[in-house]
Amino acid sequence: MSDFQDLVKLIHSIDDKVLLEDFLVALTTEKERQELPKRIDITRALLEGKSQHQVADELKVGISTVTRGAKELAQGNFKALRAEQEVRI
Repeated sequence: MSDFQDLVKLIHSIDDKVLLEDFLVALTTEKERQELPKRIDITRALLEGKSQHQVADELKVGISTVTRGAKELAQGNFKALRAEQEVRI
């Protein structure tokens, strides 16, 4: 039985953008494909220093969704987005 690390390895091994998109489309629902980019937008906005309420208002999401992203950041997650933010500064 596969676990999350197997999924990470598989995604990491797909070096063709078309194949990766095909895989992710097959793996996710339409709703998930809309929600995942929004989570990235939430995280980016928090990294820019916006308040949770401001992010929720601007992106039209619930405060609990933004709080979840803030908790992940507080735990040190989203390293790729943090690195992206540092490059922009």
